[in-house]
Amino acid sequence: MAAAPDLRFPSIDGLRAFEAALRLGSFERAADELAITASAVSKRVASLEDLLATPLLQRGGKALQPTAAGKEYLAQVKAALGLLAAMPLHQRPAQRLQRVRVTTPPTFARQILVPRLERFTTAHPDIELELLLSIPYLDSAGHETDVEVRAADAGQGRLLLDDRVLPVAAPALIQRLPPLRRPADLAHAPLLRTPLEPWTPWLRAAGLDWPEPSTGPKLVDLGLTLEAAVSGQGVALARPTLARHWLDTGTLRPLFAVSSPAANPYVLLPYDERGPAGVFAAWLQAECARAQADAAEWLSDLT
Repeated sequence: MAAAPDLRFPSIDGLRAFEAALRLGSFERAADELAITASAVSKRVASLEDLLATPLLQRGGKALQPTAAGKEYLAQVKAALGLLAAMPLHQRPAQRLQRVRVTTPPTFARQILVPRLERFTTAHPDIELELLLSIPYLDSAGHETDVEVRAADAGQGRLLLDDRVLPVAAPALIQRLPPLRRPADLAHAPLLRTPLEPWTPWLRAAGLDWPEPSTGPKLVDLGLTLEAAVSGQGVALARPTLARHWLDTGTLRPLFAVSSPAANPYVLLPYDERGPAGVFAAWLQAECARAQADAAEWLSDLT
């Protein structure tokens, strides 16, 4: 009965060791190029010879030389290694990467997520993030997403940032206005409006029974509201987690220590806790917890 054919395949490491040893003339030089020991190169070539059941190298001279079979096999090995080296770069890593699509509101992306992204990509190089922006009050159901952050009622998902808000203004505006010594002095100030952060809860926390402001531009984005405040257009209700850069540089200044809970905190909608989406979501929750603790300390120092 005929012996069964050997169906094992040569390893890439064995082929590379064989080609390098012949091209460079010694196991030592091949070892330097491959960053392994000369003994390892010799063993890989020997394993290849055992698999093929034929010697490939003449080992007696000053430089390694191929046998007749080795010379013929070398041509095939070079062709195979050349094909592997020519494989498009976008195909090789993509086979190992796991993609996670993340949808967030614009301001959360710019102020919370993007500045911290390098820490995630460094820790998880095998996960590729694709960031998409959601627009408040517009239907974004067309996005196929793995992880979604939304500014909404805390009951709609897992709470990410339990923010508080307080009035802030640019130094130039503060100088133009009558002195702002107590919350009631805001009667002389333009109040920036956004449906994402109504003034009424803060006004009540400050002991003011004023109605919601009804004049001036309405900005349907927290980031745009902060930008309007930076340019001196009015007083904004700010979350320290989002406005921290401007507060630290003095571009925006807190007017009073009175704060109130954010009307629409950032929440994480339900997601698949298994796999890369769960890895990213857990990382994001930890980063938000640190941001919230930092903001709480800042507010404590303010009082």
